[in-house]
Amino acid sequence: MQKSGLIIVGSGALIVIGLALLALGNQIILDGVSQGDGKISVNQDIIVSTNFDSQKTSVGIFAVQIMNLEENVFSAKVFDPLEIEIISLKVNEETVEKEFDVLESGIYKLVIKSSNDEESQVFGAIGPLPDEGEKSISYISVYVVIIGMVGLFGAGILKIKKRSI
Repeated sequence: MQKSGLIIVGSGALIVIGLALLALGNQIILDGVSQGDGKISVNQDIIVSTNFDSQKTSVGIFAVQIMNLEENVFSAKVFDPLEIEIISLKVNEETVEKEFDVLESGIYKLVIKSSNDEESQVFGAIGPLPDEGEKSISYISVYVVIIGMVGLFGAGILKIKKRSI
């Protein structure tokens, strides 16, 4: 097999491996994260809840994304297992992400509210903060895909050079 053919096969394999690692990394990162979406208005809230074990994680994270954002209309609150409000904030950006301390084991709730009569599409997620080891799988996968793409590009240049000689 020609040199460029070997490079193409190797690069293709790297891209496939990188994409598989990316899917695995996303699955690991999203393990334990609960997600919810829907339309909210003054009469309808979105509630997303998940179970935290304070022995396994001490930091939780939540995210809120709102389509057609209007300022001072939307709010997000996080409640601990004792129904005590631990975070309350006005959502004035299309996407908000915030961390919170997990002091008690149990079910934590993210509640997204609107003070507007018009319905808006909202996405919310709450779960444990992924550790650096879990995040590194996603970084590695991106590098592997990039290396594979560079290899394909290099094989193309090699083929062009051979034809021009």
